[in-house]
Amino acid sequence: MLVTINRNVYRLAGGGALSPTPAPQLPSTSRSKAKSDRRSQLIAAAERLVAERGYLAVRLEDIGAAAGVSGPAIYRHFPNKEALLVELLVGISTRLLAGAREVVAAAGDPASALDGLIDFHLEFTLGEPDLIRIQDRDLGNLPPSAKRQVRKAQRQYVEIWVDVLRQRNDSLAEADARLMAHATFGLLNSTPHVLKPGATKTAEANPRAVLKAMTLAALTSAGRSG
Repeated sequence: MLVTINRNVYRLAGGGALSPTPAPQLPSTSRSKAKSDRRSQLIAAAERLVAERGYLAVRLEDIGAAAGVSGPAIYRHFPNKEALLVELLVGISTRLLAGAREVVAAAGDPASALDGLIDFHLEFTLGEPDLIRIQDRDLGNLPPSAKRQVRKAQRQYVEIWVDVLRQRNDSLAEADARLMAHATFGLLNSTPHVLKPGATKTAEANPRAVLKAMTLAALTSAGRSG
């Protein structure tokens, strides 16, 4: 089963702490729909520009111009550029954690759970290459509270993989399972750095199938030998 990474909305709460909010209901008016669309356009533009140039090289005005949102209208959605970075990185970390939990809850056994987790993470790496680049390069630019949230979500995500690997092989040591999980992320998350644009859509190259076969073989063979 493949779980899609839903783009839930996260807003800054009082005191600067980031608080996730449920995905909004369908807008009841054209005005509210336009506002929602502009916010989504700003997020998409920020993701693209920050991935291309780096966080420090992008101005909030650049993001607004790329999204077709100019002047004071930008600040109705985000108070500053930092808030957009928080939206991107806390958002994807939280979505990954929620999606992994959904995969495991829906799986009938540990083998199915592992298969589903690999599919799910591949969906992320092949579908969100810009976010991987931003996380690798610009995580340090998050404010401390947001960085702690990202790190906590990442640790919880790792532990989901550790639990599944150990359920699949109860002789596997916890430290070994954690090492295997991190090695898996290293393999899969490096994909956006080496794939040519559009490679996932060509008949000649099928990186999803190749990466899944490699990952499953590595994890299951290591598990048997552990």
